[in-house]
Amino acid sequence: MKGLILSGGKGTRLRPLTFTSAKQLIPLANKPVLFRVIQAIRDAGIKEIGIVIAPETGAEIKSVVGDGSRWDARITYILQDEPRGLAHAVKISRDFLGDSRFVMFLGDNCIEGGIHRLIEQYAASDYNSQIVLTRVADPRQYGVAVLRPDGSIDRLVEKPKDPPSDLALVGVYMFDRHVFEAVEAIQPSWRNELEITDAIQWLVTHGYRVYPYVHTGWWVDTGKREDMLEANALVLEELVPRCEGEVDAHSVVDSRVTLERGARIVNSVVRGPTIIGENAQIINSYVGPFTSIDRDCVIENAEIERSIVLEGCRIEHIPARIHDSLIGRRSVITHAAAKPSGYRLLLGDYSQAGLL
Repeated sequence: MKGLILSGGKGTRLRPLTFTSAKQLIPLANKPVLFRVIQAIRDAGIKEIGIVIAPETGAEIKSVVGDGSRWDARITYILQDEPRGLAHAVKISRDFLGDSRFVMFLGDNCIEGGIHRLIEQYAASDYNSQIVLTRVADPRQYGVAVLRPDGSIDRLVEKPKDPPSDLALVGVYMFDRHVFEAVEAIQPSWRNELEITDAIQWLVTHGYRVYPYVHTGWWVDTGKREDMLEANALVLEELVPRCEGEVDAHSVVDSRVTLERGARIVNSVVRGPTIIGENAQIINSYVGPFTSIDRDCVIENAEIERSIVLEGCRIEHIPARIHDSLIGRRSVITHAAAKPSGYRLLLGDYSQAGLL
């Protein structure tokens, strides 16, 4: 069995961060989302993994991920020249996949507990396809599945106004070689893309065995800031805390905090679940729960909670607490006491700033 990760897309909902970086490389608990996806596939026993990349971010993903040896895997990169849909990504991956069964995983999705049970169930079955579903409170925001009395998939409905079920598609799919018949047969949608839901529906309509796998843990599509923060909080709760940094005698650091190598806490309070990255410094500050501070950051005379701070940032002398924030690499946030008082900002395109 092989793995296929879709890691293209422009990440427009996470701009301005995604102007300069792939959305799949934004970290949760200081580890890129894409790394978590690769690890989930590898933990399920799959070593041959293809990653579909886009021209804009492909070089960065190759540089960060490498050849897969850190996961004891072999990674092949497949270039999708423009975003033509998930089924198109399957289509261009045929040389890599061959006739193997495979799992397809969206590279910006985060799922609790991995996929090893799904892989085991699919490997032991005669299904042509198996689709991961989960129950959601508002199915109108998702593609949803309708099941037959025997439990198989009957039809898929995209963002229905009147949902026929509460079973939403998660973004993890199992296929055998018959999916290539489907992607060759379907036509582009109104978005001019080959939709994976159309390919799955083609399999159903033509009598192939398509069944659900209902996931009961949490799942987050990390496409928006709020979703990234929620996923970060959930991943932080999974961490087994460790202390490889330094805490001085004037600081209070609770047992749910992870300090990575070289991190330093000086006269500060840090409450978990939280992670402080390599060589980061927290000085005269408060870091609250559900916060990830990446490597080489400095937080001094400031307070922050439920936030993600990427590498190399400086946050200094801030009179109000920062919360629910996603702060890009090497950003500098300071407070100037000069008169007249006011805000002095340098913001990129699509930035968002909430000022008191």
